[in-house]
Amino acid sequence: MSSREKVLIHTSWISIIGNAVLSLSKIIIGILSGSLSVVGDGIDSATDVITSIVILYTSRVINRPPNTKYAFGYEKADTVATKILSFVIFFAGIEMFISTLKNLIYAEERALPAVMAIYVTLFSIIGKLLLAAYQNYQGRKTGSAMLIANAKNMKMDVFISLGVLLGLFFTFILNAPWLDSLTGLLISLYIIKTSIEIFMDTNVALMDGVKDTSIYQQIIHAVELVPGATNPHRIRSRQLGNLYIVGLDIEVDGNLSLHEAHQIAQLVEDSIKENIDNIYDIMIHIEPAGVMHPKEKFGVDKNNLSTSI
Repeated sequence: MSSREKVLIHTSWISIIGNAVLSLSKIIIGILSGSLSVVGDGIDSATDVITSIVILYTSRVINRPPNTKYAFGYEKADTVATKILSFVIFFAGIEMFISTLKNLIYAEERALPAVMAIYVTLFSIIGKLLLAAYQNYQGRKTGSAMLIANAKNMKMDVFISLGVLLGLFFTFILNAPWLDSLTGLLISLYIIKTSIEIFMDTNVALMDGVKDTSIYQQIIHAVELVPGATNPHRIRSRQLGNLYIVGLDIEVDGNLSLHEAHQIAQLVEDSIKENIDNIYDIMIHIEPAGVMHPKEKFGVDKNNLSTSI
């Protein structure tokens, strides 16, 4: 088991246990205290348990070695799992939206929530802050889009709990139980918005794009550091989880031997790996300097760098 897989598994278990405790406490206290917004907050935490289970399973998948079916390996399972997380969060938000909207439309006489709803919400805010910080740290340490997305979701949970706390405050001050339901409705909209943002963010990797397009300038710079390598063009990059697959053409002196040209290509590959983090694979095509070639449909070079990105 790789060190990255161990971190993902360990982080997932902490998230599962922590969110399970928070979810159960909020749902139980929310029901006992009569606060719909606290129950909704608890349901949102329950989705975090599900997402952590997905991350736990995916962490075992991404470390499988490449094979004939998946020649590039399983790293992109990280992106697929993140997409699944966005759906889980979205449907939880929709369910909460429908239930709170019905409660507002078909309003029934309700008693004020019990004060213990405030205490469990404060407990939730502290717990979520700790879990979000830990997930974000481990996500950036391992370069895992899953953990970073989950940390972002948990940060949103902190704001949700703050909204619940504010709603409860005004509910007690104004003696208006319907404000608790209104707070739950606003929380559901925020959950839906977050899920859509995560969904859109994963589209880049699934469409074989890159989030940070400055990588093309970095590749060109790395090539220019190698004597004998000129005109880097038809540069293509795509993400495999947190890693980059790079393909490019370079020009060398046409009078060089195959062995000499290969040495230059090897130096270019080494230069790219030294100057850019998280390189998974590099494919370099060598051409004689000055060769005329038709306009390429794919890839980036110095001439179209600004317009392509």
